Amino acid sequence: MLAASIVFAGIFAFRSPQVAGSIKGTVTPADGATRVWAVSSLDTLKAPIQAGSFEINGAKPGIYRLIFEARPPYKNTAKENVTVVDGQPTNVGEVKMSQ
Repeated sequence: MLAASIVFAGIFAFRSPQVAGSIKGTVTPADGATRVWAVSSLDTLKAPIQAGSFEINGAKPGIYRLIFEARPPYKNTAKENVTVVDGQPTNVGEVKMSQ
C-alpha cells in the first residue's frame, strides 16, 4: 500500500496544473457592443466592453467562439476559432461591428 502511494504521488508530482489564459481585443466602433461572451465545449465566460476594449480572464486552454452583444443599430457579431494557450494572453485584435 505504501509503495502504491509513493508511485501515485510521483506520477502527479510532475504534472503541471493548467494555468488559465485570457482573451482580449477591441471593438469598432467603441460603443458598438456592450458585452462579449467566450464559449467553448468546457467553459462559458463573459466580460464587459468598456471604451471599445475587453479582456476575458480565467479562460481554460482550448478553442473558443466569441459572441459580441451589439448595441443598436449594430448587429451581434461572432468570431470563431479563438485559441487560448495555457497561461498566455490571446489578442484577437479589432472586431468590427456591422449594422
